[in-house]
Amino acid sequence: MSCVESILPIEPAGARLLGILALPADPAAVVRSATVIIVGGPQYRVGSHRQFTLLARRLASEGIAVLRFDYTGMGDSEGPQRQFTDVGMDVKAAVDALHARLPGLQAVTLWGLCDGASAALLYLDETTDPRIKGLCLINPWVRSEQSFAKAQVKHYYASRLKQAEFWKKLLSGKVAMTALRDLADHLRASFGGSVDKPGQQASLSYQQRMARTWHAFPGPILLMLCGRDVVAQEFQDYARSAADWSGAMKRRGLTIQALPDADHTCSNATARQQVEACTLAWQRSLVTA
Repeated sequence: MSCVESILPIEPAGARLLGILALPADPAAVVRSATVIIVGGPQYRVGSHRQFTLLARRLASEGIAVLRFDYTGMGDSEGPQRQFTDVGMDVKAAVDALHARLPGLQAVTLWGLCDGASAALLYLDETTDPRIKGLCLINPWVRSEQSFAKAQVKHYYASRLKQAEFWKKLLSGKVAMTALRDLADHLRASFGGSVDKPGQQASLSYQQRMARTWHAFPGPILLMLCGRDVVAQEFQDYARSAADWSGAMKRRGLTIQALPDADHTCSNATARQQVEACTLAWQRSLVTA
């Protein structure tokens, strides 16, 4: 089955956004499930190396509608650019437009990479939208100065310190002082205490709001983690250590898919096809469950 694509206008307050809706090419096909792709930023609907376009076409050719769109201020959409923490109304408008176009949908999922994954969780924290039946998240973004420093020390510098070549360069003077200063800076930051910034006690950080949705969302979550990505490593470390994320990796309805050879955007064909296959199988299970 092939697919067809068409423009789907999306209209949150104060802007007009461009969406591309992919549907099965067979006009007789009954579409019961759909995915809204929330892009990471700054990014637009095509994605790095066309990954969102290719994913949408693959899913649509298998009978799943896919809407990918440009945030306010990105790509071909109007308005001032927004941060991923502030795109909730854009996501709502996209889901509204999708349901208006396909009123018979049984299951809508949000699919997000990096801070697109974070935006999906933040949207549900804002709205608890009952139309969203599942979340597909790749390498969620939980970056803070301390979490990044911890990930660098654990996953980069720790392995470097085990390499004989590193010590040979150090003893011979070939390791630059800037590299040693970077290591020292990361070590200091990684033990710097709370990951939340001073003055944030009165309101939840975006990471805490993500955790609240993670625990409260009643639907299933597919979590894909790339092995060659510091953002994925950072998320795993954070989820294991932050109090608000306690038990997060054992929540009911969570499916974890490791992609050991994939980089952050799954840029090679093998990783991209793995993502497509995992997403497709998981999305089908929502309708048949």
